[in-house]
Amino acid sequence: MTTVRLPVYFIPHGGGPWPFMDFPKDETGHGPWDELADFLKGFAANVGRTPKAILMVSGHWEKEEVPTVSTATAPGMLYDYYGFPEHTYKIVYPAKGDPALAQHVRDVLTEAGIANAEDAERGLDHGVFIPMMVAYPDANVPLVMLSLKSTLDAESHFALGKALAKLRDEDVLIIASGMSYHNMRMFRQRDANHEATAKRFDDWLTAAVTLDDAQAREAQLASWHTNPDALACHVPDHDHLVPLFVAAGAAGNDRGQQVFNGTIWGKAYSGYRFG
Repeated sequence: MTTVRLPVYFIPHGGGPWPFMDFPKDETGHGPWDELADFLKGFAANVGRTPKAILMVSGHWEKEEVPTVSTATAPGMLYDYYGFPEHTYKIVYPAKGDPALAQHVRDVLTEAGIANAEDAERGLDHGVFIPMMVAYPDANVPLVMLSLKSTLDAESHFALGKALAKLRDEDVLIIASGMSYHNMRMFRQRDANHEATAKRFDDWLTAAVTLDDAQAREAQLASWHTNPDALACHVPDHDHLVPLFVAAGAAGNDRGQQVFNGTIWGKAYSGYRFG
């Protein structure tokens, strides 16, 4: 056990298998995902040390009635994207699971009064394997996945994060993987008004995450849907925002900071670190 508490992250995982796609470059020679690639390549250095294991909460595991933990020793691949080239369905990320940690996560949740379940069959979804292939290309850190609850409410996911916070003192890195902007209909469309909407929401979200007071932060994040720009940025649902609630809960009193900010086809999106 280490005496130095690990940080908690909310990171964007991007669209589909983006690192394995050829996208047109702009007039400066940059591709749409270059900013995210640079951030994820520097992610391990931002953490500061190699953790014992990673507990990853993905916005793509969102339909469980109770938080569910992956217990596979060697999880397979779950290609949960559609319409991409054949080679993107042959990607392999050979990270090991950690059944002992998975059981510990279940015990921690049970002790906190949170009903939970396990899944020994689920593979790594692209909210997990895509960013990890860039951040930890050697697959040298065991991965355990944790689902969201299908309710997608803020309060129970704050509580989930608070229960898990003790893992930060046990050399387990908690990573919440989603997207602060996720409107699939508008994703690749260029529209100045919508881009302004996305920028306003991104600024609002960053202001909420970086509040000094944890209770004020939770209250602000829980009211996300009342922001006049929010629903235009999360269509058809907000499953990609919910992992942020888990990260904010696990943060405790640690203030959030924006560690990534980029634009994807004109829409602003961000990543955050707590601690």
